[in-house]
Amino acid sequence: MTDFLPLFPLQLVVFPGEKLNLHIFEPRYKQLIREVEQNGTTFGIPSYIDGKVMDVGTEIRLISVEKRYEDGQMDIRTEGMGLFRIIELYRVAPGKLYAGADISRLNIADGGNISKAEEILSLAKELFALLGIDKKLPGAGQFYAFDIAHHIGFSQQQEYTFLCLSDEERRQDFMLTHLRAMLPAAQQMQQLRERALMNGHFREIHPPSF
Repeated sequence: MTDFLPLFPLQLVVFPGEKLNLHIFEPRYKQLIREVEQNGTTFGIPSYIDGKVMDVGTEIRLISVEKRYEDGQMDIRTEGMGLFRIIELYRVAPGKLYAGADISRLNIADGGNISKAEEILSLAKELFALLGIDKKLPGAGQFYAFDIAHHIGFSQQQEYTFLCLSDEERRQDFMLTHLRAMLPAAQQMQQLRERALMNGHFREIHPPSF
């Protein structure tokens, strides 16, 4: 079974549960948001990567219109819900200015492995400290991998691959593989930074005994 969903493609990946603030200024998207607000419906944000609308996107609900401008522009607050796959894309939906698609909704299985969640948080905490990221991490039983996926150095393509994984434990495994590879590089960068800061300072260096 498929449903029609208005589309707002963006050059970013939006995850379920993510809060996203948008400034709406193009006529097609002003029309889309007006209709979503009036009808109490949702819309979709598929990622636009390398000149292509990707097959999997995130269904979005409108939380509020924070500001309206005289020319119809808007500042809005939204939240990611579930995932969908595009079955048929309409670059211009019938009778509309915006794009749309027939979509099928995807299951994003919860659950996950508590020990993997704890390792993710431990590695993420270490990475955040090295990179100077000021973000409070949740407890192991209080988060999904989606919750911190924007903050651990994924490329856009990696974020999209991560988005498409069908269950929480697979997402945990993907994130752990990335963090285990990322940390040594971040540690090396920190060491290089510390060495650079030491240049020009008087240092007490003990020569080896021989």
